[in-house]
Amino acid sequence: MTAVGLAKRGLGLVLVLAVLLLIVGQLLGQPILLGYVATGSMEPTIDTGDGFVAIPSLVAGDVEEGDIVVYQARTLHDGGLTTHRVVGETEEGYVTKGDANPFTDQDGGEPHVTEGQIVAEVWQPGGTVVTIPQLGTAVVGIQGVAASAAGVVASVFGLATMSANGLGALMVALGVALLGFGTLFERLGPSQRDTRRSRSRENVIAFWTALGLVLLVFVTFATAAMVVPSGTTEYELISSESPDDNPQIVAPGETATLTRTVDNSGYLPIAVVHEAESRSISADPARQTVGIRDSGETTISLSAPAETGEYTRHLGEYRYLAVLPPSVLFWLHDLHPLVAIAVVNGVVVGLAVGIVLVIFGSNDIRFRSAGDHIPLSTRLHRKLRKWRRNRD
Repeated sequence: MTAVGLAKRGLGLVLVLAVLLLIVGQLLGQPILLGYVATGSMEPTIDTGDGFVAIPSLVAGDVEEGDIVVYQARTLHDGGLTTHRVVGETEEGYVTKGDANPFTDQDGGEPHVTEGQIVAEVWQPGGTVVTIPQLGTAVVGIQGVAASAAGVVASVFGLATMSANGLGALMVALGVALLGFGTLFERLGPSQRDTRRSRSRENVIAFWTALGLVLLVFVTFATAAMVVPSGTTEYELISSESPDDNPQIVAPGETATLTRTVDNSGYLPIAVVHEAESRSISADPARQTVGIRDSGETTISLSAPAETGEYTRHLGEYRYLAVLPPSVLFWLHDLHPLVAIAVVNGVVVGLAVGIVLVIFGSNDIRFRSAGDHIPLSTRLHRKLRKWRRNRD
């Protein structure tokens, strides 16, 4: 392949990756490496429609004054994602403001932003934001065209108006369908004679290829078992001069206590870490181990300030498969949650490789067609006998 061809392919891959990151980020409700602003509240730092590089909060580190963060608002933009600069910090959380706005978000009625609301930070090497001109404008335009097309399809087939999630699912389905049609035409369409000599063996799968696919499945499920149940929980607290039986309505300066249940429906024990992601919240115990298909409880304490009003507290939960002693996992978590996840996945991979090598060896996997004239029971008996012979 020529240098021009490689450059075109590389550019195409970059564009596809950018689109996928934006789509997945919208489906997950947080930007993944790329984001964009739809308004002029951050001008001239980030112009309307420009994209930016977003660093997930899990790896971004501590938030400092002057950082630009992407947070899940409570009142702004109907509770959507907002990209603004941190201009201060109080006991209740961060004070945020758009560079072009004359007042802070909190002056406009938005509660103070806590750690649990921040999903990403905008990359600012040397204090300068790296922007991608009009990336957001292009994405919004594509979304508009897709929405119009979906509206036409819905009206033709008598379907109800599609939501944003429905539109996203439709776009994914169309993409899968187009990929399937492309593969079908490639297989069944006009073909050219292949004059190259194939070195591959039919009905044979390389052992390490098969093992790689198995490990991919293992790592995917192990990561999902740790990441999916984890996350941030939001607790409402009302500081009132007239508290009642509701445990989350207390007198100013008092503390509310709630019980949180941690369920483990899996077949491996888990190590659980609870961390405060806003002020005036704590968990006891903050770290615990939950057995196989068991549950545990922790007490959540919410402290009300001296002033009356409604407040929000955030608590983070992190889960790890207990394939190592819990004390080791907690130590790894203190280094960084991603370090703990990576080490757990490494142990899972090592165990899976060891088990496969002991049981099946490292020979390539060959599939033979025994023919319809041989009964299924005979074929199964042969496979079992071969497996026993390999063990011996």
